Amino acid sequence: MAVLEVRTVPDPVLRQEAAPVEKPDAQLRQLLDDMVETMYALDGVGLAGNQVGVLKRVLVVDISKTRDGSEALKLINPVILEESEEGFVYREGCLSVRPEASDSETDLFADVTRPKTIKIQYMDVEGVMQEIEADSLLSQCIQHEMDHLDGVLFIDHLSSLKRGIILRRIDKVRRQKQVEQS
Repeated sequence: MAVLEVRTVPDPVLRQEAAPVEKPDAQLRQLLDDMVETMYALDGVGLAGNQVGVLKRVLVVDISKTRDGSEALKLINPVILEESEEGFVYREGCLSVRPEASDSETDLFADVTRPKTIKIQYMDVEGVMQEIEADSLLSQCIQHEMDHLDGVLFIDHLSSLKRGIILRRIDKVRRQKQVEQS
């Protein structure tokens, strides 16, 4: 397995829509394994194909405490079948919304409201269609990653003022790092 490069704003791949996967193969299974390893290495709870520069509708999520891969979900072509009217607010961050994917010191977070419960259909790594229900944090994480597959970032759910603050902060940190390196 390998730790992949995570793309960060303003990389255009983050704004593109990912294409469906017809049938999982060994290469796709390796990609998903690498995505899980990358997610753990960067202390994330989810990662979508776009974030590693692969425009395929794939994502991985693991909100467990063990972080050993045993509870990692690998979802191919996920689709929301049902969602609750009840909302759930969670302070979201993103491996792609920071000056560098490896820069955990400048993580930027904001409260985002999403449906509390969702039912999704997806293909597993063997090509079998599955359905699961997700609640609270798991629901939030899956929806966050599914947004990536449509070219949507969590900051798009914020007011233009809050989004601007976050993007300006990223620019400021990047400029400071460039000055320090020169």
